[in-house]
Amino acid sequence: MNERMQRHAGFTLIELVIFIVIVSVGVTGILLVMNTVVASSADPMVRKQALALADSILEEILQKEYADPDGTSGETTRATFDDVDDYNGKSNSTFTDLPSSLASYLITIVVDAPAPLNGVTTKRVRVTVSHGKESITLTGYRGSY
Repeated sequence: MNERMQRHAGFTLIELVIFIVIVSVGVTGILLVMNTVVASSADPMVRKQALALADSILEEILQKEYADPDGTSGETTRATFDDVDDYNGKSNSTFTDLPSSLASYLITIVVDAPAPLNGVTTKRVRVTVSHGKESITLTGYRGSY
């Protein structure tokens, strides 16, 4: 009778199997979340580099003249570009001096025809820089004043 009353401490095999299944499901969920976070952790860097590149190109373009100052159109290199229209339709091939780390970014520039904006004739300049599925477009206006 004394042997029947004595209880053994510990876990049964069924309890251990259930514990292993529950822990496995939890660990799998955590690993899936970590995988998603790690896969998208480079996106902010790509976005920031694209934004900086688009900003510097737009600033370069907007510092040029509204109309061609020398009356000669068709300048072929950045060194000879003297008005915003010279940049229309240009892409990566124009920007050969970029660092090699930015070579994979796609640059597209569109300069729209002159149009009135609040009584001032302006040209809209759109610079789009994309890398993979990330795309940044900055828009600026160059006025004739």
